[in-house]
Amino acid sequence: MIISGNMSGHLNLRCVLPPAVSCFLSRSAAAKACLPSEFSCGNPRNQCISERWKCDGAADCDNGEDEKGCAAKTCSAGEFRCGSGHCVSASFVCDREHDCEDGSDEDGCPLPSCSAGSFQCNNTVCVPALWACDGDGDCIDGSDEWPQSCAGRGPAERKSAACGPQQFLCGSGECVHSSWRCDGGADCRDHSDEDNCTDPTCQPDEFQCNDGLCIRGDLQCDGVEDCRDVSDEMGCSQVNVCEGPSLFKCRSGECVSMEKVCDKTSDCSDSSDEPASDCDKNECEKGNNGGCSHTCVNLKLGYNCTCPVGYRLSMDKHLCVDINECSTPDICTQICVNLPGSYKCDCKEGYAVDPVTRTCKARSGIVPYLFFTNKHDVRKMAVDRTDYVRLMSGLKNVVALDLDIPSNTLFWSDLSLKKIYSTKISASGEEPAHRVVVDSDLTSPEGLAVDWVHGNIYWTDSEQQTISVATVDGSKRKTLISTGLDRPRAIVVDPVQNFMYWTDWGTEAKIEKSGLNGAGRIPLVTDNIVWPNGITLDMVNQRLYWVDSKMHTLSSVDVNGGTRHTVMHDAHKLAHPISLDVFEDKVYWTDVNNNALYSANRHTGNDITELATDLDQPEDIVLYHSLKQPMGTNWCREGNSMNGGCEFLCLPAPVINQRSAKYTCACPDHATLAPDMRKCVKAKPITRPTPKATPQQPALPPTTTSINTRAAQRPASPSTTSPSSTPTAPSFINYCVHYLNGWGSPVSPNVSMRFYWTGVVCLLVFGGLFLWRQWRRKNTNTIHFDNPVYQKTTEDEVHICTSDAGGYVYPQRCRLFFSSSEADL
Repeated sequence: MIISGNMSGHLNLRCVLPPAVSCFLSRSAAAKACLPSEFSCGNPRNQCISERWKCDGAADCDNGEDEKGCAAKTCSAGEFRCGSGHCVSASFVCDREHDCEDGSDEDGCPLPSCSAGSFQCNNTVCVPALWACDGDGDCIDGSDEWPQSCAGRGPAERKSAACGPQQFLCGSGECVHSSWRCDGGADCRDHSDEDNCTDPTCQPDEFQCNDGLCIRGDLQCDGVEDCRDVSDEMGCSQVNVCEGPSLFKCRSGECVSMEKVCDKTSDCSDSSDEPASDCDKNECEKGNNGGCSHTCVNLKLGYNCTCPVGYRLSMDKHLCVDINECSTPDICTQICVNLPGSYKCDCKEGYAVDPVTRTCKARSGIVPYLFFTNKHDVRKMAVDRTDYVRLMSGLKNVVALDLDIPSNTLFWSDLSLKKIYSTKISASGEEPAHRVVVDSDLTSPEGLAVDWVHGNIYWTDSEQQTISVATVDGSKRKTLISTGLDRPRAIVVDPVQNFMYWTDWGTEAKIEKSGLNGAGRIPLVTDNIVWPNGITLDMVNQRLYWVDSKMHTLSSVDVNGGTRHTVMHDAHKLAHPISLDVFEDKVYWTDVNNNALYSANRHTGNDITELATDLDQPEDIVLYHSLKQPMGTNWCREGNSMNGGCEFLCLPAPVINQRSAKYTCACPDHATLAPDMRKCVKAKPITRPTPKATPQQPALPPTTTSINTRAAQRPASPSTTSPSSTPTAPSFINYCVHYLNGWGSPVSPNVSMRFYWTGVVCLLVFGGLFLWRQWRRKNTNTIHFDNPVYQKTTEDEVHICTSDAGGYVYPQRCRLFFSSSEADL
């Protein structure tokens, strides 16, 4: 295997190693000299690493030289120094939670006492008295909602949770699918969905999944995952197919050792192991190498073709073809380049190869930070645990969280107060700096994502079954998607390619994708998914990661729904994961059952590390690093255009190809776009017109082929209408109607016959016209431009006009180009 590693300022060498081994070498150790911007690790390998990686808390040199002699970390005035040397927030001391690795923050603590305006939980933790008996369990043990704690409270003073008809109300207050009741898996936080359940009993001819589900016995180990927890395909042994150089398959079906072939003793029932004419014949000595493109291996009976490392046999079992190692998900940290017989890993701008882990690491040397919710507070922790502080406290029930890193702004939603807030990170500890962004028409805002390029926020509402967008200041707002959603949960955006992705754990669980303007909605994952909660996007590799709380899995898929890969399956560390984020070669996630924060290798799921424990319903988590949010182009502000010329919202259009439109205009929920596709007008209610009775001359409406552009129809010019262009068919119909109206009046016999034949002809005409209209209606293509920008691609047969400045407009006159004809609008 040839792998080349590219280090700044070093010569690359190519190493021949097995496929699973990577090699990154530079000049010989004896002659190596590091650049001024690098640090020399010294003997024995004389490695060179980025100077910024020195004393960053992580050993990057093989000998750990970059972390030797470093000054001890100095904790700030508002921090407590743990016995291990790490710093944690001073507010963590004596809070009955072990925040230091060695537990020194809880050593020698007196028994806590609460103030007059507080309620003391059963575990001695203090919460505001107003939070007691309000329907929300604010104490970790739920004691603020116990009946004995709420004695004397009237029913009007307490909130009651309401679940849907197909849902089960947990004792801890949340709603889960009713089908999950007594299924063997604890889905409620208090496990009440498994209380008073009897163990399911399967029939003798059935297989019982680990979650209690019974399936047909013949479905076990059939290669198809029938159990929701995939337990029917676990521990399955491979069927002996008699493959390999040491085995020989008889024509009668038996499998014997190759040593028994051509030993003059029949071991196969049909004696196919002893063909007298073929034994001891070397077919590889033929002039064509046995037909093998590379290596021919002679056997006692017959021969095999083999390939060198990095190649495999084609279907004809003779020709060796290259293996595309890059088709394997996550084989490289970032960039994978397939080579003949090998592949090469590389890093993108801003990253460099770590000489120890052989993965891509940020060049900046700045330790990334994790921001995560903990119900009543938001916390900040360095990924190496050298710094751990409480950023905000005294919150009611924070669930969703996201960052605008370029502007250093933090956004969060409060499930109890039903509001979305924002604050500058530097002033997050000051409550007056907390600004309300959205405070109306919110029910359950459980997912939140920030578009740091275009200045918008997106959120899901699982109760209203909607996805909405607003400007970061909340001044403009719109419901983007309100159909086809059941229980939308987490959401993530890509404001460079202008797409958004979200999870939905409804009856038909799925992961979906659409443009940031709501256009082009498509499902990405619909099978082997039950309770998808958190979702995140690896911007570098354009790969989605999500956690499934029912299947206890952490999985990934590319942004088009391909190359799906299960990273982890762990019923303990993934007992009830809620949110996750990825950076470099690590994945981080929260788990509300374990009340903990974890990390692991995002490629293999190995190296699981517990970063924080004793938390209180940790839900959302985001990682802070400048490389997490690369900058893109905001076409709504390019040139002299203000807001793209849009009166209300200017939303980015998804990037399909280089000719894709840059944005579309959008209006609030009570309005719609005007004919210029820029301004907004009040939406008119759709009503059916009541036809007026015209017994004398009923006229049929003219039938035309139309293209619905959802814009106001352009008035016809005088030159397009003239008496000569009027069809003659309506005149003949009026003639028929005239005679039919006179049917039955006293007339002469000749006139009666004329009436008779005229009626027959008119009936035939009406019947033919009716059949023609039905045929025309079925064969007329109507194009609905819900979002004409997104729908058009290079392969489309219909093209709409776009302005030179980008965006989408309807000009006064343009042409629609079809594959075989043209028509003027």
